[in-house]
Amino acid sequence: MKMTAAEFLKLHPAKPNKFGAQRTTLDGIKFDSKAEATYYSTLKLRERAGEVHSVEMQRPFALTINGYLIGTYKADFCFWDVLEDRYRVIDVKGVATPVFKLKAKMVKALYGFDVEVVQ
Repeated sequence: MKMTAAEFLKLHPAKPNKFGAQRTTLDGIKFDSKAEATYYSTLKLRERAGEVHSVEMQRPFALTINGYLIGTYKADFCFWDVLEDRYRVIDVKGVATPVFKLKAKMVKALYGFDVEVVQ
């Protein structure tokens, strides 16, 4: 017996996010939350105004210690802030979990960047 995708989704509806975030699509890009989509739209406006450049989304940082890959941290946004004259790593979070806090500390230790949390 074969099942269509629509039939499967009726039987197995998507689970809601455990932190209450609602997935949002903007400019054809799927974001994990409305807050992340809002930050993206603000960042695009700042980019057009020349305030930021080299914007990257979902940039991975390898968390390697003594040659061993421990894990990977994916930043929501990374960019050069012209007004502040510095590289910024941004994570849009409603709740900073212990795993996130550990990964942010590892990024700081390995790469020298503070992971900024935007709520």
